[in-house]
Amino acid sequence: MTKKLHNLVNRELLLQRLQQDETPRTTISFYKYAHIGNPGLFRDHLYLTLDEIGVLGRIYVSAEGINAQVSVPTTELKAFRARLNEITFLENCRLNTAIEDNGKSFFKLAIKVRDKIVADGLDDKSFDVTNCGKHVSAKEFNALAGDPQTVIVDMRNHYESEVGHFINAITPDVETFREELPYVENILADKRDANLLMYCTGGIRCEKASAYFKHKGFKNVFQLDGGIIEYARQVKAEGLENKFIGKNFVFDERLGERIGEEIIAKCHQCGAACDDHTNCANESCHILFIQCKNCEATYEQCCSSKCQSWVNLPAAEKERLAGTMEFNGTKFGKGRYKVHHQGETLAKE
Repeated sequence: MTKKLHNLVNRELLLQRLQQDETPRTTISFYKYAHIGNPGLFRDHLYLTLDEIGVLGRIYVSAEGINAQVSVPTTELKAFRARLNEITFLENCRLNTAIEDNGKSFFKLAIKVRDKIVADGLDDKSFDVTNCGKHVSAKEFNALAGDPQTVIVDMRNHYESEVGHFINAITPDVETFREELPYVENILADKRDANLLMYCTGGIRCEKASAYFKHKGFKNVFQLDGGIIEYARQVKAEGLENKFIGKNFVFDERLGERIGEEIIAKCHQCGAACDDHTNCANESCHILFIQCKNCEATYEQCCSSKCQSWVNLPAAEKERLAGTMEFNGTKFGKGRYKVHHQGETLAKE
């Protein structure tokens, strides 16, 4: 019998299993740019080798490399590293371990073949993607951050920087990495001789962005090695000053891990200090937004009373009205919002 290469169990059952499972797990992220001749074949091989040791997570594979966020049974960490080392271009690659981890970051293993491991909209043939910026440690990052000739740029999206970012960083108001590259190039047009110091969650976006900005004429390009995740580890291990304020947004079920003690964001419904992201409980909306515990109880984890009313409709009524209703998530993506009529409408700024 041929072994399955995809998960076949529905989301609700998987989430239930995850909550009941007491297996200690470790959340890890890693990436590697490499030339993969047959991404589909590689994807299938990777699924088999990781599924065998109980790995869960989300992995993107393309002809340019791999981008992975996974949850590994803690007892299988050595086996996990050994299996990665059997793949030539992944041998001894950096593994970023989560700062805050309850073992509930992923509920299934999904490995997808994509055109790119990060959607950037770039023509990679127009510049050398391997000619990237200088990688700097947490200590070097702090030193550069204190230089008046340095411009710090957050290479993440606004819903990520909204809950946490480095002090004095430029935090572009964009929803995608594809939007951010030309945006940053434009606002820094007269600063091509400055120290361009970039950072992102785990380093992958800066890997491509730094090469792009060098190609565009920026002379002193630096990137935080291992991103915010590695920075936090080094700060703790070496007793360094932590220049990151707030929470680090992560792309798994946790949606965030605390790096700095400050809460710099606000509930999108009542305006109270809060940096907890959630998805609207209305699956027809499912918009990502920030919600405090009081509003979570009041709106039953919905982004508005409209979505709350929909959630509480009988199934037959939902079926009758399907396709006739428009919700926040129908109109917007992962947006910034302002409080409006005590949460009745989350309006995009």
